[in-house]
Amino acid sequence: MTRTISRIAGVGAYLPGRVMTNADMCEIVETSDEWIRERTGIHERHIAAEGELTSDLGTHAARAALEHAGISAGAVDLIVVATATPDLTFPATATIIQEKLGVEQGAAFDVHAVCSGFIYALATADNFIKAGQARCALVIGAETFSRILDWEDRATCVLFGDGAGAVVLTAGEEAEDEGLIATHLRSDGRFRDLLYVDGGPSATQTVGHLRMQGNQVFKHAVTKIAGSITELAALSGREIADIDWFIPHQANERILLGVAKRLNIPVEKVVSTVARHGNTSAASIPLAFEAAIADGRVKRGDLVLMEALGGGFTWGAALARY
Repeated sequence: MTRTISRIAGVGAYLPGRVMTNADMCEIVETSDEWIRERTGIHERHIAAEGELTSDLGTHAARAALEHAGISAGAVDLIVVATATPDLTFPATATIIQEKLGVEQGAAFDVHAVCSGFIYALATADNFIKAGQARCALVIGAETFSRILDWEDRATCVLFGDGAGAVVLTAGEEAEDEGLIATHLRSDGRFRDLLYVDGGPSATQTVGHLRMQGNQVFKHAVTKIAGSITELAALSGREIADIDWFIPHQANERILLGVAKRLNIPVEKVVSTVARHGNTSAASIPLAFEAAIADGRVKRGDLVLMEALGGGFTWGAALARY
């Protein structure tokens, strides 16, 4: 007897046209290209243009994913957008993207788990499909973090960029393709003061700026993500050694390599794109996924492991057969 599974039918990505290099950052804050590269691995990041919104980035990525999948927007019956930088307090950015795509059916809503948002959104859409409540879902990670950065804080403003990535999930049968095999989600609000934005409509009636205790986040990221992946492997009945590609959240080169080392994942299996777009929060995993498909590394049938940790803390992992 077969069961319904979520198949990754297509992947898309979008980065704004404006590129801000490390040299450009040196004109804004006291830093250096060497300092940024040594500590983060970041060479450049993309910044949304004036008037270019999170929904615009997400719409571009969604259209690219639909084209890659060979599926029309008319087939989409669920849109889940992971973002910490919505266009408006409400309505959900997902509904704005729904309108821009011309989708008039189904449901659309946002998921807010910051850098872990894409994993959370992927798990949510997967459960809708497995429950028979959706047949074709767009899962989008889209961010304009440049709008919430303190451009005088060199410890944080050099890390982040804007971008969007998307995947199309379609309902399939287990006998045809294993698709999304398992997801594992966790959170712990006790660590919220280590990575947060110091504003909001209820607390301060302001947007606020991102604040982070980088050394503490690094320590927790490596241990918590490694633990989540270990639990995911046990849950799925797979061995970590069996994965073909490790696609982590692109926060910091040291973090993603630290997790890989802790789990004995060979560096040649790690997909890293942080150098060219920095930390794009919820957008970073689908951006890296799309890049690895586009350059021919990730192929159909490959076993792909994804993970992330974000403010909250939230963290999690997903295992999929592409």
